Amino acid sequence: MTETVDVKIGVVGTPGKWSTEALADALEAGTGFRLVIDMGQVTLDLAGGRLLYDGMDLATLDGLVVKKIAESYSVHALDRLEMLRIAEAQGVKVFSRPEAILRLMDRLACTVTLRNAGAPMPPTIITEDAQAAFKAVCDFGSAVFKPLFSTKARGMFVLDHDAPDAQARIAAFKAENPVMYIQKKADLSGQDLGMVFLNGTYVCTYRRIGESGSWNTTINSGGKYAPYEPTPDLIALGHKAQAPFGLTFTTVDIALTPEGPIVFEVSAFGGYSGALKGCGVDAMALMADHVVAEVSG
Repeated sequence: MTETVDVKIGVVGTPGKWSTEALADALEAGTGFRLVIDMGQVTLDLAGGRLLYDGMDLATLDGLVVKKIAESYSVHALDRLEMLRIAEAQGVKVFSRPEAILRLMDRLACTVTLRNAGAPMPPTIITEDAQAAFKAVCDFGSAVFKPLFSTKARGMFVLDHDAPDAQARIAAFKAENPVMYIQKKADLSGQDLGMVFLNGTYVCTYRRIGESGSWNTTINSGGKYAPYEPTPDLIALGHKAQAPFGLTFTTVDIALTPEGPIVFEVSAFGGYSGALKGCGVDAMALMADHVVAEVSG
């Protein structure tokens, strides 16, 4: 951006966190306006149609960028997205649209959308029945139990079919997660991919290389970013996976297994750090340019 545009665009995120503040910086560079919004401090006046934060009605802004809706995924975070629909209904452009993000935060909603789009995924069982869950573990040999609301492998664990305490661990998981999401453990060979898209256009792909001894490659578990050059077929798979969600910025998590590539999930929030550290791409600046152009156009 060489000149500032007179529009007011706020960032919904976590005040003080690098990704939120960096995106706010990029938008400020293009508009001269800066506002970081903690949804935990937002009040909805439904009758008045006002979304209030620190004395400001967010429905008077030109745009909102949702970098992070909450520190952890939960049904409460879904409620925060519903609140943003009030501002959207009054003409505020929201990136990505709340209804699009809603389809991603619940792991099952994301999975069903990917399955209906024909994206290859690991064998997966969803059940509320403990015996059906145990049978899935036996059939898979080794399974990953995943909460419906979680990121970066939080709350997940691997369970082998011959574990002596398998049924007790299933019961403990079910007590916290009545709907159990059970996926066959994939052979990741120590890495998986993050494929970045901006408004449906391919940007870049980075690798997450797992720490030795860790079953997952997340940065929280010691994983590291590295560059990766995908084939055209792999990029086409990423396009196919992200297309049904209609997100402004997204990352598709893909693993290359001996049986072929599989898609784990599509993210509404992640990928900025991976793009920068793994690809050398400033996705914050790209996103800010796109949003300012959309709002001012």
